[in-house]
Amino acid sequence: MRLDKWLWAARFYKTRSLATDEIGKGRISVNAQPAKPSRELRAGDRIELRQGPVLRTIVVVGLSEIRGPAPVAQTLYAETAESIALREKVARERRESAEPSLAIEQGRPTKRDRRKLADWNRWSASVDSE
Repeated sequence: MRLDKWLWAARFYKTRSLATDEIGKGRISVNAQPAKPSRELRAGDRIELRQGPVLRTIVVVGLSEIRGPAPVAQTLYAETAESIALREKVARERRESAEPSLAIEQGRPTKRDRRKLADWNRWSASVDSE
């Protein structure tokens, strides 16, 4: 069975073309080798795929050419214990880290700030023109 079709059927990607694009970008490898969308997949193959900042390692358990409901799709693969632990660690770090917007001391001016600035510009322009 084709790799891109299996990734779509296992619900890792919404469409086959998205799966093909991710494979083409080199974000997916099968048995520690770079993959092509047409690569034949068998039960027992080990797939490493990067989804955002997380590297997931899964083992193919079953093959299906049709995209079924999510509970059925989850039976097609088994995620390794190391992958689950790493994914939980990244999620915990993301939750516990500081909000990036809090690092900005002075952001976009408020409506009141813009009015003050407009008043200042209007009065300073009239003083300079005389």
